[in-house]
Amino acid sequence: MGKGVQEGWTFFKEEVLKAQERAVPRCRKTSQRGRPAWLNRELWLELRKKRRVYDLWKKGRATQEDYKGVARLCREKIRRAKAELELNLAAAVKANKKHFFKYISSKRRAKENLQPLVDGGENIVTKDEEKAEVLNAFFASVFNSRANCSLGTQPLELEDRDGDQTGAPIIQGEMVSDLLHHLDTHKSMGPDEIHPRVLKELADVLTKPLSIIYQQSWLTGEVPADWRLANVTPIYKKGRKEDPGNYRPVSLTSVPGKLMEQIILSAITRHVENNQGIKPSQHGFKKGRSCLTWCSGGLGSVRFTVGLDDLKGLFQPI
Repeated sequence: MGKGVQEGWTFFKEEVLKAQERAVPRCRKTSQRGRPAWLNRELWLELRKKRRVYDLWKKGRATQEDYKGVARLCREKIRRAKAELELNLAAAVKANKKHFFKYISSKRRAKENLQPLVDGGENIVTKDEEKAEVLNAFFASVFNSRANCSLGTQPLELEDRDGDQTGAPIIQGEMVSDLLHHLDTHKSMGPDEIHPRVLKELADVLTKPLSIIYQQSWLTGEVPADWRLANVTPIYKKGRKEDPGNYRPVSLTSVPGKLMEQIILSAITRHVENNQGIKPSQHGFKKGRSCLTWCSGGLGSVRFTVGLDDLKGLFQPI
């Protein structure tokens, strides 16, 4: 691929979206308002039967006891269907959190909209566009690209124990393929509209072009524009709801862009660990470990607590 990163990504994205348009079936979204999640065809038929017996009772063609018997049977089946649905959602919450929280949200009586906010001039804004601008200005002021590290510390110089590593590492296709095969298909797509299920289903085909794009992005430092876009949702934390500082942004970004982040994180972590940038005794914030490590010996179980003392030496004052 002799093109630049942006050109290569644009071509890749267009081809994937074309394949989605041709091969992925779409159905018209219908309103689910008033239709419970536990309502299946069997219960729907039972409810029709209940309504039919009710009409017959009002017309004098059925007794009240007949209607009460059908209504009692419907209530029992609905109660069992609700219990079974909630049990299945709770059992599969780790594999599919989306359906679980969707069901929880449906139980809310009313959906809360974003409250009026106070802008920088202490003015109350009520329109959605104005609220978005106020929150965008606050989030941009917090996450400033010009923010530097503290002047009181300098980064630790690592001794390269693996020889000359000045060149950029080669991104192996096996790593990209493994990341694609382990994507969570229940996650939502980013602004680029490439769904994770499509990437997972076409992992064998998309591994090579994505590996080339990732390698070129690593070598040139160029990031496609789609990877820098995000659908941001403000989440209220605490305090006054009018204050934009009491909201935190939750960003929905490009799935291929997040795969590149995982590759970079893996390379940095491996380099730091191989060159003793982090001591082997460090357990907090490391994969597969925690701040408390338990080990059993001849004298029983002993607990080792890893604290700030274990981090001494990583940074030296100027």
